[in-house]
Amino acid sequence: MADEIQNAGAPAGGAPGGERRGRGGPGGPGGGRGRGPGGGNDRDRGRGRRDGNNPAEAGGEELVEKLVHINRVSKTVKGGKRFGFAALVVVGDAKGRVGFGHGKAREVPEAIQKATAAAKKAMIRVPLRDGRTLHHDGYGHFGAGKVYVRSAAQGTGIIAGGPMRAVFEALGVADVVTKSVGTNNPYNMIRATFASLVEQTSPKAVAQRRGKKIADLMARRGDVSARVAEADAEAVA
Repeated sequence: MADEIQNAGAPAGGAPGGERRGRGGPGGPGGGRGRGPGGGNDRDRGRGRRDGNNPAEAGGEELVEKLVHINRVSKTVKGGKRFGFAALVVVGDAKGRVGFGHGKAREVPEAIQKATAAAKKAMIRVPLRDGRTLHHDGYGHFGAGKVYVRSAAQGTGIIAGGPMRAVFEALGVADVVTKSVGTNNPYNMIRATFASLVEQTSPKAVAQRRGKKIADLMARRGDVSARVAEADAEAVA
């Protein structure tokens, strides 16, 4: 009789033990460090939802990367010479955003990677007219570098050399006339070019700042009607 009672109580005592092991296991209800069913799987699914909410992070943004300059430097040490590389990269989306970055490393690919990452973090937005040229002329300088930029008619092309051409190609400008005076240092030329681009403003921004209508700023000497001028300004903005 005692044996029957003992055998009958074994499944009853084993079931709670197995149930506790199921709850403590990673696959059981409440398992892992997560509180919901599936434990850590909820946390992973939540992370996936957060990533899916950001299309730029999920699909990636198409950027134009231009390698402007690579400089090799050497340091003399006790055992000989130690070489390093410095890269200057311009990054843009060809739709009005552009940035430049500088990176240094022992190897060229690593230096380019650092410069590209720095350029993506320092991108600026420049308003474009008709998506092809600048709104107005500009001037920028940095150190000994002086840069003049001018808007151009359609079909002019990018009249710029060296580092400045890379900036406008990454920016998405198709027609522009530029002139660099004072230095041919690529770092100074790039910084002077960005100094001129930062000063670019659109008619819509100027109208809002001055409290006027866009048509009053766009219409000149009666050559353009108010309706056409306002339509052009809205399209540019």
